Amino acid sequence: MENKTVIVSLSDEKYFELLLELIESVNNFDQSKEVDICILDAGMSENQIKILRQKVKQIKKAEWDIDIPGYKVGKKEWLKSQVSRAFLPNYFPDYENYIWIDSDAWVNDWHAIDLLIKGCKMKELAITQTIAPGYRDIGKVKWILGNVALVKTQNYKHAIRSGFKKDVARKIAFAPHLNIGVFSMRKNSNGWAIWQKNLKKALSRGRIFGSEGLAINISVYVDGLDTEFLPPSCNWIINHLLPKYDEDNQRFVEPNLPNNKIGIIHLAGGYFVNSIDVREDKNIEINLKTLKNSKVLKSLRFNIGKI
Repeated sequence: MENKTVIVSLSDEKYFELLLELIESVNNFDQSKEVDICILDAGMSENQIKILRQKVKQIKKAEWDIDIPGYKVGKKEWLKSQVSRAFLPNYFPDYENYIWIDSDAWVNDWHAIDLLIKGCKMKELAITQTIAPGYRDIGKVKWILGNVALVKTQNYKHAIRSGFKKDVARKIAFAPHLNIGVFSMRKNSNGWAIWQKNLKKALSRGRIFGSEGLAINISVYVDGLDTEFLPPSCNWIINHLLPKYDEDNQRFVEPNLPNNKIGIIHLAGGYFVNSIDVREDKNIEINLKTLKNSKVLKSLRFNIGKI
């Protein structure tokens, strides 16, 4: 019986090791037999492609699915990830449910995959908001002239730069940011068309990087795309808040009670130790708190048998 769900990611040559860790983290669970893994190539080497063919169902070359001026692109093939993920059914048409996971993320507990599948079956999109108890604030407020404040948020600034009207930018300014590094949609979801519409608009005037995230935020908060908001454990962004470690079950957990298991660890934005990003050095270990109120040195990268 062919699988109905596919996990898709993308990589260039630089992120290949991280991509392999994502794949191994998925295959570390028995339930992985129920899903396929397909990969978009945005500049991997021939040898990397050869290695990958032994591990995944399909590999397709990522394309510029929306026309973009050459001066914006340069030689940054990895920027195709900012466009191609909005067109997944075009690349891999034989599936009913599509789960996207960035290559700098990995699966710590399978419940996140279950929720992503269930969420996209219930609504047009399943995704997490970048909010959780203890998460750092990503907005900036500058107080001027006494009680007057100048407020800057990621969504607002990018929307204005991309040519969206101020009323659109204001609607998403204080809405909890949606991180597009992990999401799911059905093949027949109308979310694809709405997302693509807003992405074309964002790319017409704005920068490429972050355009797909801006477009999905507008799709949800302005166009009203019916969305299942998943718990933060489905996309735990470590540079917002470090996890704790459950030594008994050998799993990363949320640092606040009730210390739920983290489903997907996402290294988005990096985490730096002595100016070195953990995404660049797997051997970097972080001093993490445990559920027993002790400390343990752990890598935030996936290492089979050493979670």
